Amino acid sequence: MASTPDQPSILLVEDDQMDIMNVQRELRKHNVDVPLHIARNGREALNMLRGEGGQEAIPKPSVVMLDLNMPRMNGLELLSTLRSDPEFVGLNVFITTTSDLETDRLKAQDLAVSGYIIKPLSFDSFGEGGTTVDGFSLFLDLLRLKE
Repeated sequence: MASTPDQPSILLVEDDQMDIMNVQRELRKHNVDVPLHIARNGREALNMLRGEGGQEAIPKPSVVMLDLNMPRMNGLELLSTLRSDPEFVGLNVFITTTSDLETDRLKAQDLAVSGYIIKPLSFDSFGEGGTTVDGFSLFLDLLRLKE
């Protein structure tokens, strides 16, 4: 499904194919049917957002789901770049990571993330392991995607 500028969409920045499939499955399970753009690292995501590096620019996503540990440009580097760019400073970014390191959480909080989700991602398990049901409700409210 192609997205238009006013239509909600998600940019998933993730290098692990199993995690990508997991996100797709969870979104389907919760009837969240919006365009899902996938970038394999921070550099590719920036190219997609800005229309650089031979990539066509995607419409600004409603939410970015961002893995921390990736090659080329990791999640915190991308987040820092987005927060310093006037066009993308206000993007709603949710960190998805296997890391539960306090230093990663603090860096993400300093960069104004909307939420921090420990993988494996399962929207059913919100409320366990440091992620709250309110966090997922906020995620859906931000997107206004729930049908």
